[in-house]
Amino acid sequence: MGSRGRGRLADRPPADRPPAGPVVEPAVECTAVERADGSSPDPVPAVPAAPVVRGRAERRRSARRAARRRRRSRLREIPLVVVVALVVALVMKTFLVQVFVIPSGSMEQTIQIGDRVLVDKFTPWFGAEPERGEVVVFKDPGGWLEGAHGSSTDGPVLRAAKQVLTFVGLLPSDSEQDLIKRVIGVGGDTVECCDEQGRVSLNGVPLDEPYLAPGNPPSRQPFKVKVPEGRLWVMGDHRDVSADSRFHMGNPGQGTIPVSGVVGRAFMIAWPPGRVHQLGVPVSLSSVARAPADGGTVPNSAGGGPVPEEPPLVMGVLGILPLIGRRAGRVRP
Repeated sequence: MGSRGRGRLADRPPADRPPAGPVVEPAVECTAVERADGSSPDPVPAVPAAPVVRGRAERRRSARRAARRRRRSRLREIPLVVVVALVVALVMKTFLVQVFVIPSGSMEQTIQIGDRVLVDKFTPWFGAEPERGEVVVFKDPGGWLEGAHGSSTDGPVLRAAKQVLTFVGLLPSDSEQDLIKRVIGVGGDTVECCDEQGRVSLNGVPLDEPYLAPGNPPSRQPFKVKVPEGRLWVMGDHRDVSADSRFHMGNPGQGTIPVSGVVGRAFMIAWPPGRVHQLGVPVSLSSVARAPADGGTVPNSAGGGPVPEEPPLVMGVLGILPLIGRRAGRVRP
C-alpha cells in the first residue's frame, strides 16, 4: 500500500476524537417496553421542551395587541355603564333621595342661598307624614308661584335632550313648582299670632323659635287659623321675606297645604362642605300636645299685606351629582 493511502488514513480523525463543530444528536423516541413478567413498564420521564426566546420586536407587538384589546373592552362597557347609571339615578330620584338648591333667603339662617339640601322621599312611601318643626319640600298647592317661569329659548333638539336628562334627575327642571318651608301646624292644630310678647302660639302654647332670622319678629301679620285634617300650616324661617301660609289665606285651603303635596322632608344640608349638617326638629314645636279634635276648621285672618316676592325653585339634581357640577335644580323657599 503506497504512502498516498497512508496519508489518507492519517488525515482521518481517530475514532475516539469528537468531530469539530456542534454535535446534533438524533431525536430519540422513547417507547414503553413491556417487562418479561408482563408487569407495566416504569414511566418514562418527560423531557422539558426548550424555552422559546422571543425577540424585542415580538414582545412590543404583543404588548400593543393586548393594549388594543383592553381599549376595545372598555369601549364596549361604556354603554352598559351609562345605562346602569341612568337607571340608578332615576330610581334614587323617584323613590329615595333628591337634592334641591335654595335660590332665595326665605329660610335663612337655617338654610342659606346656594345651599344644597337632601330631601328624603323614601319614608313617605311607608305612610310617614310630616311633623311639626320639620322642613319640607312641597308642590305649589295653587297660586303660590304664578308667573314664576319665563319662556325657554332652547331649540327643539336641545329641549328634547334636557327633557330626557331632567326625567332621570341629572338636570334641573324648568317646569317644577316646588317650595320649601317649615311645618308649624298639622291637622287639628290652632296657630295664632301674636301674643303680648309678639310670639306665635300653637294650641295656646307660645313658641320659642331660635331658628328665626336675626332681626325678624315671629310675624308682622296677625293671624289665627285652625288647620284642617290632612293639611299643614307652613312658614319660612326668614319671616319678613317668606311668602308662606300667612300670605295665601285667601286661596283654596286658606293658606294650608295638603299633606299629599309634600315631596319629602329636608333632613341635611349637603353642600357647601363648611355647612354640612343635619336639619333637626326644634323641641319647642315637637313637644306641644295635639289639640282635641272638634269640628272647627275655619281659619281667621286679622291682617294682610303685600306678598313678598320669591324666585321660583326648580327640581334639584340627584344624590352626589351636585358635588360634581355647579348648576343644579332649585327649590322654592
